[in-house]
Amino acid sequence: MSPSLEIGRASSGLGEASRVTGKEGCRRLNPLETPEWDKLVLAHPEASFFHSASWAAVLRDTYRHSPHYFCAMKGERLAATLPVMEVNSPLTGRRGVSLPFTDECLCLCDDPVTGQGLFGEAMDFGRKRGWRYLECRGFKNLSEENSPSLSFYGHVLALAEREDRIFGQFESSVRRAIRKAENAKIQVEVSQSYESLRTYYSMHCQTRKKHGLPPQSPSFFSNIFKHVLSQGLGCIVVASHQSRPVAAAIFFHFDDKAIYKFGASDEAFQHLRGNNLVMWEAIKWYAGKGYASLHFGRSSIGNEGLRRYKLGFGTAEYKIDYFKYDYRKEAFVAERDKVFGWFNGVFRLMPIALSRMLGRLLYRHLS
Repeated sequence: MSPSLEIGRASSGLGEASRVTGKEGCRRLNPLETPEWDKLVLAHPEASFFHSASWAAVLRDTYRHSPHYFCAMKGERLAATLPVMEVNSPLTGRRGVSLPFTDECLCLCDDPVTGQGLFGEAMDFGRKRGWRYLECRGFKNLSEENSPSLSFYGHVLALAEREDRIFGQFESSVRRAIRKAENAKIQVEVSQSYESLRTYYSMHCQTRKKHGLPPQSPSFFSNIFKHVLSQGLGCIVVASHQSRPVAAAIFFHFDDKAIYKFGASDEAFQHLRGNNLVMWEAIKWYAGKGYASLHFGRSSIGNEGLRRYKLGFGTAEYKIDYFKYDYRKEAFVAERDKVFGWFNGVFRLMPIALSRMLGRLLYRHLS
């Protein structure tokens, strides 16, 4: 065992959970105050955009969440990290989330024992801080004794060098939809401009209304522009028909991995299949720049339509498991998918201006 990373056994609510101790031990780092954080985290092959300092900056600046990234070091190398944000709300209480508004944020570790040790350290820290719960959104080998609180589907497309090989993997219905959009003379632009972000946000509000959800605040997207798009870590793909925007999507990227994060469209032009063309153009753009994969984001288990849409692009499907430890019950608990509920009908009927105002007020207390 390395002298700089020793693992000891301790009870921390995980039964036989591990504790990181030793000369280096477990450190709580703030990626926004750690020089060259991104270089440290990129040493791990499973690192994603959501582990980056840029995403931490978006969450801190928009919602004032506090970063507490639990890390184990081997000399100067980051051997493991469990990113956690403390959400502190007078309405919904104080808790730890890894990470808020994030599809998946794996605990990066060299081995399962170290990962479990970091989780134990995070649990102890949360108990001292008075957290209601600790939630991890994507954790491999946490414990065989604990069931996930919630599960989603993840879909990843491996990007080949040749476009025809990628296109040939798509289902025939997807290929037809793309050709239909091309035949309708839909124009597509890949951009990192603030004007494109404004174009996206207009459709975003319409799409959230359709789904019965409030839109995220303009400040959230302004911080995405500041910390992500303007830093070359993402792009916006906008499809237009006769100079009118009909579909758009926001993608993030980090190292050689890209992820589809937000999508929106004008329902009046859905028959032109602009969404399919937006995704295809993004795939070509990332493949042309040498990226290895494009993640299509998480999908609710019950949303079979979205699942089929993503599978139609030839993606590989896997399960994303969330784990939630409730400090009051001193146990891992089951959760329900909070995207669906009575509120969907209310927000579908609500004027967009009012929905936007509520979004600015509510998302600070959600995660």
